[in-house]
Amino acid sequence: MGFISWIILGLIVGVLAKWIMPGNDGGGIVMTILLGIGGAFVGGYIGQILGWGGVSGFDLGSLALAVLGALLVLFIYNKLRS
Repeated sequence: MGFISWIILGLIVGVLAKWIMPGNDGGGIVMTILLGIGGAFVGGYIGQILGWGGVSGFDLGSLALAVLGALLVLFIYNKLRS
């Protein structure tokens, strides 16, 4: 995936993660994109360790792994902020 694709995937994943786990996190759209991109990396890494594959493009499996990773990143981010 190219750089622009990661940003678009990050935005989609970040918005989905914020929708699933709402809260007053701050940071706006930039933080949402960074959260989504970080979540995609974390989800892909964990998916590869568990043998589920990785985040390789815009398909349902990659999106699910990225959202799970973004939820984990959001949870840790909220715990560190409080």
